[in-house]
Amino acid sequence: MAYRKMSRNSGNRRAMLRSIVTSLFKHGRIHTTEAKAKELNRIAEKMISLGKRGDLSSRRLALAYLMDEDTVTQLFETIAPKYADRQGGYTRIMKLGLRRGDAASMVIIELV
Repeated sequence: MAYRKMSRNSGNRRAMLRSIVTSLFKHGRIHTTEAKAKELNRIAEKMISLGKRGDLSSRRLALAYLMDEDTVTQLFETIAPKYADRQGGYTRIMKLGLRRGDAASMVIIELV
């Protein structure tokens, strides 16, 4: 499966994605560029699926990826149970327009 490089090396890209996934689960919605949001969508769906499984190995996998232990607890105890009967589509991307400085396409990504 293809992925977006976003003009970063692999370590910086992984750290950035880990950070914005953690922020999404902590705050519920974030403003970001469209390319980052599309990559974030893939990872957030997988994390919520781990939360729906709810076993110890899933929690350890989520702890290995997310940067905050309280966010993992929130994911497993409040976020994932909301989607227990939903088969996917846990996030929504809404376009905002272009960023003033470099005309990058800006979006809001939020949990449904």
